[in-house]
Amino acid sequence: MARKYFGTDGIRGLTNSGAMTAEMAMKVGMAAGRHFLRGDHRHRVVIGKDTRLSGYMIESALQAGFTSVGMDVTLVGPMPTPAVAMLTKSMRADMGVMISASHNPYADNGIKLFGPDGYKLSDEDELAIEAAIDGDVALASPGEIGRAKRIDDARGRYIHFAKSTFPSDLSLDGVRVVVDCANGAAYQVAPEALWELGADVVQIGVSPNGLNINDKIGSTHPHALSQKVVEVRADIGIALDGDADRLIVVDEKGQVIDGDQLMAAIAGGWARAGRLQGGGLVATVMSNLGLERHLAGHGLELIRTAVGDRHVLEAMRARGYNVGGEQSGHIILSDYATTGDGLVAALQVLAEICRADAPASRVLNRFEPLPQLLKNVRFAGGKPLEADAVKAVIAQAEAELSGSGRLVIRPSGTEPVIRVMAEGDDPQQVERVVDRICDAVRKAA
Repeated sequence: MARKYFGTDGIRGLTNSGAMTAEMAMKVGMAAGRHFLRGDHRHRVVIGKDTRLSGYMIESALQAGFTSVGMDVTLVGPMPTPAVAMLTKSMRADMGVMISASHNPYADNGIKLFGPDGYKLSDEDELAIEAAIDGDVALASPGEIGRAKRIDDARGRYIHFAKSTFPSDLSLDGVRVVVDCANGAAYQVAPEALWELGADVVQIGVSPNGLNINDKIGSTHPHALSQKVVEVRADIGIALDGDADRLIVVDEKGQVIDGDQLMAAIAGGWARAGRLQGGGLVATVMSNLGLERHLAGHGLELIRTAVGDRHVLEAMRARGYNVGGEQSGHIILSDYATTGDGLVAALQVLAEICRADAPASRVLNRFEPLPQLLKNVRFAGGKPLEADAVKAVIAQAEAELSGSGRLVIRPSGTEPVIRVMAEGDDPQQVERVVDRICDAVRKAA
């Protein structure tokens, strides 16, 4: 069934427009709150947010919606998405909400919903909430309206949890770490957790003003981090995104290390320790073929899914894997978290470096990535991928890359764009293949 409001990661859009208005946020609170009123106990929802200016407005509107149907609200303020998921479960709340548009600019915002188990909602739950948004929701009687309160120790609870994932036999004493919090949700908790573990912490992206989240900083803009790491002669740089569920690392030379290399390092270390479950890891179709070959060389398997950390997590749960993620830096470690957690993933990376007693550049560059090229083709309408001429060019490209490369072609889920990605041992061949397919798509559009 087609979705009206929910996308691949909750509801998201331009603030004060479309589905991201205060009125809509209140309706979401009413619909979601009523959906999770199950039983006679007092029901509770945990609400966190990142540092966007619009977070105040959306938070207040959600609070009004939830309390109007009889659900109590616990406000935790600016907190990473994984912290909200963790707190929802540990506080035995009936659901959790994160107000964030992740790595998007400040003008966007979003609403992510979690069930009582800390996992993102199922398709069935989201469709039921969507139907209720456009319908009539029963309100609570005057004496049953919910209460709201703000808890002050939420940051401390999450910091304690994050630190508990770092091996107790290791220490970050003497390790100089630059942490870039993207002026986002982790601007307090990430530096504090690293400092408490003994690291010499240099902070950037920790001065949010409501408008500067992800602004030329954070995991999607690692240049500032690279410069700072070299400038202060740090051992490693850690970049999070606006809601801190994504991680990109910079080594001591200022070179960017993507999610594929980080997953390879974590999975390799866990395999040696006998902790890796499932015999490999789960990643998306966008992960580099070099990762797949590297894992195979160590007797490990790579399971691929559609793009999106939601798909990765579903495959992990279905197949019993405990490491998965995306090249973009969403890394899910299900031993610890129910969603991607940039800080927890960073601590596992740091653990691998400490155990190896070697520079980050040596520990984290596990394989040589194959040349990979991604191009986007915008189209006005129709279904260009269904054209016979396009199908013929794609079939020819797949035959040409067979055994030496890989091809991924998919329409964007958020805009009228066809994404064409190819990778292979021969970079010139990869470029030729991508250009031919792009040309065919343009002619068919």
